[in-house]
Amino acid sequence: MQTNILLESGTNELEIVEFFLDELEIDGTNYRGYYGVNVAKVLEIIRMPTVTELPESGHSCILGAFNLRSQVIPLVDLSMWLGKHREETEPPKVIVTEFNNVCTAFQVSGVNRIHRISWEEVEPPSSYVSNLSGQSITGVVKINDRIIFLLDLERIVANLNPELALKLDDAIDWEDGESRRALITDDSGLIREMLTDLLEKANFQVEAHNNGKEAWDRLRQLKSIAEENNRPLTDYVQVVVSDIEMPAMDGHSLCKAIKEDSVLGKLPVILFSSLITDKLRHKGESVGADMQVSKPEVTLLAQRAIELIEERRQQSA
Repeated sequence: MQTNILLESGTNELEIVEFFLDELEIDGTNYRGYYGVNVAKVLEIIRMPTVTELPESGHSCILGAFNLRSQVIPLVDLSMWLGKHREETEPPKVIVTEFNNVCTAFQVSGVNRIHRISWEEVEPPSSYVSNLSGQSITGVVKINDRIIFLLDLERIVANLNPELALKLDDAIDWEDGESRRALITDDSGLIREMLTDLLEKANFQVEAHNNGKEAWDRLRQLKSIAEENNRPLTDYVQVVVSDIEMPAMDGHSLCKAIKEDSVLGKLPVILFSSLITDKLRHKGESVGADMQVSKPEVTLLAQRAIELIEERRQQSA
């Protein structure tokens, strides 16, 4: 799964692994649904391994765990998680992933190919489609004669393991008498809501956006407002927190655009993503990110945001 896309930054492109799930409809007919996952999350694709059941997993969609090069990896039946009636038309495949600093494998019916596309080709799901899918879809891609749904695998893993959900350390006293202004962007509605709530508890005023393009347009607007009123930009925004995987404009491209602007470039930018790993950290560094924090470390995110804001204040004093 090592491809050139993992070495490039700021191109606003991604590669997705297209896979499918075969299911049996109520009327007895077969249906094949097409889905995708970012190549950056995929370690490898393997045949169905020997699986050992986990005692009291608490989730029927967890088939068990298997050993892959001395690492024990849990296996999730993706069809069962999505509420599908799986139809085995061929031996299943297993997609082994790494994000949020953990490895998780997903059983699927089969894998087609890798597509290289622009994030501009990824459409955010409508609120109607999102609600119907239980917010499991983060993007829609139309390729040839079919629709490919990009699944929110982080949401699945967080539901299976609550320890991976976003949470703020309540033992820290965040009340220092100062309210800070953060602009955040994430394509997951659930993450936006949770991150906004948690940062507000850490004494931030938060403005949230759905993707990098929305955030970029808003930042340029705030820059113009500040200039028109002869006020510093920090009266409106002091730090930008961005996911990486987003329709229209991804986080790397957003960060690159900010840093290339003579005014906006002074803002600290923190990339907050499940894709902050040792093999991908170089991509954030190459576009000038001031900090990269892996989900779900919200406490670390808030602490680093406060530190960066204070550093900028001292530099401008």
